Amino acid sequence: MFNPGELLENVLNVIEKRIKEDINADILADTFGLSSIHLQRLFKFAFKQPLGSYIRSRRLSASLESLLYSGSTVIDIAMEYGFDYEQSYIRTFKREFGVTPGDLRKTGQIGKITPPLHIFDANKLGDSVIFGPDIVMVPQFWAVGKKHRIPFRDSLTLAPKAARQFWDNDRMVIRNAVHPKVYIGLTRTADNGADYSWYLSSIQVKNPENLPAGFDKDIFDTSLCAKFSYIGRHHYYDINREIAGKMYEAIDNFINDRHQKYNRPSSDVYFEKIDTGSYDGTFCQLEWFTPISEK
Repeated sequence: MFNPGELLENVLNVIEKRIKEDINADILADTFGLSSIHLQRLFKFAFKQPLGSYIRSRRLSASLESLLYSGSTVIDIAMEYGFDYEQSYIRTFKREFGVTPGDLRKTGQIGKITPPLHIFDANKLGDSVIFGPDIVMVPQFWAVGKKHRIPFRDSLTLAPKAARQFWDNDRMVIRNAVHPKVYIGLTRTADNGADYSWYLSSIQVKNPENLPAGFDKDIFDTSLCAKFSYIGRHHYYDINREIAGKMYEAIDNFINDRHQKYNRPSSDVYFEKIDTGSYDGTFCQLEWFTPISEK
C-alpha cells in the first residue's frame, strides 16, 4: 500500500504518461486499488480541485504544442488528445482558454495554462504529506465541547487523548451540531505567560444555548487564516505525539519563514478540523487553521 505522498505522485505521473489516452478517475482508481469516490475526495482535499477537471485542463494544455507547432488539423488534434468530436474539443477549449483553437492559431497568444502538479519533498512527512498554506477567510462559528488545561510540554500527547475521549463518549449529548461528523479541536494559549493552553475538544453548533452540564463553549471570530491540509496513512484515532510533532514542525517552518508575507497574531488561537465521514479506511485527512495578518 502506498503512503499518501507516493499515491498522489503516482496518480499525477500516470496522468502525464497517459494524457492522450482515455484516462479518468475510474481507471486511475482501479490502477491503484482504490474506490473512485475516495480517490476523487483525496485528490480534491490535497490539490483543491476536482480530479476530472485537472485531467481535462492538463489534456487541453498538452494539446497546445500540437496546435501551435504542428500542421495537424483541429479535428486530428482533438482525436489525438482523446476527444470524440471536433466540436467537443473546440467548445471545451474555448471554455478553458477564452478563445477557439482556430483563433489561437491566428494570434499565437494564450493566457494561463495548467502545468503539471508536483509534490515537493518538503511536503512529505514519512508516511504522511502536508499541503499549504492556503490563505482563507474563516467565518465566525461557535463550538461546544469539553475544555482541558494542557501543559505545553504534554500537548502533543494529551490533546489527542482528549479528542478521542470526547469523540467516543461525550459528543452524542450535543443536539444542535452543524456538522455532526466533523471534529474541532480549538486551542487558546492562556494569558500572562502561563505554561499551558486551553484545549476544547468540540463540534460546531448553531448556537451555544442549552449547554449540556459539564460542557464548555467558545467562539472563533471571523479571521483570515493560514490553512494546512494533512493526509496520513492511518486512522484519525492514531494521531499521536510523533505525527502531531511532524505536522506542527512543518507549520512552524511556514510561520517563522521571514520571506513569507504573513504574521501570526500574538494572541494565539488555532484549531484542527477532522471530517470523520471522509475516512476511507486507509487515509486520515486533517485541516489546521491559524489566524494571520499581512506584514
